Amino acid sequence: MKTVLITGSTSGIGLGIAKEFAKEGYNIAFNGLEVNGAEIAAQIGTEYSVKTAFYGADLRNPSSINEMITNAIEHFGKIDVLINNAGIQYVSSIEDFPVDKWNAIIDVNLNAVFHLSKAVWKSMKTNKFGRIINIASAHGLVASEFKVAYVSAKHAVVGMTKVLGLEGAPDGITVNAICPGYVKTPLVEKQIADQAIAHGISEEEVISKIMLQKHAIKDFVTPETLGKLALFLASDEASTMTGTAIPVDGGWTAQ
Repeated sequence: MKTVLITGSTSGIGLGIAKEFAKEGYNIAFNGLEVNGAEIAAQIGTEYSVKTAFYGADLRNPSSINEMITNAIEHFGKIDVLINNAGIQYVSSIEDFPVDKWNAIIDVNLNAVFHLSKAVWKSMKTNKFGRIINIASAHGLVASEFKVAYVSAKHAVVGMTKVLGLEGAPDGITVNAICPGYVKTPLVEKQIADQAIAHGISEEEVISKIMLQKHAIKDFVTPETLGKLALFLASDEASTMTGTAIPVDGGWTAQ
């Protein structure tokens, strides 16, 4: 039985991906900020009859990351798949962008991907098998105003994906990035409701005119879709795919 470690997996996209892997019988190492993270992990384990564990590692801290990886390998025996999903966002023009927000976004969205990948690399190399899947963003391929830190981090993650794909190729390690457009999560649903009130328009108008303005297909990406794509990238069938950045963005980056 294979084990996957997913960062930011106690809510939103990460939790959706975790459920898809659990359905396929993967053991799952959870990581996230929710105070009931251990309960969420246990619930998924019970529901899908898989082995789970929760690690509340602070992804801004390399030593905390290394401790999580060491403990997870000790607990599960190995980590076959690492999914770097955790991310944070802040929106502002560059002239007003707080330096602490820049540092936090770079730490979580970029530096943590490096430290986590480095931490699992040796064991994957020894096992001659590894799958690293980075949840980047359409903003890893194109830019939008007022998101300087997020866009910078996600572009860098796509670049890191290419480098690690090349480095891992001789040892059975593939590294790929998934680049979603807007994903329907509880956080996004709250933003829709808030923006409808703020702009005095309907939620449907918020979705079509604001949220999905750049999507050619006027629909949200689902966490389940991302989970199924991640499952494919983790499979033996994807053994010759590496260093790629795959858009799942409703046609956003085709424009």
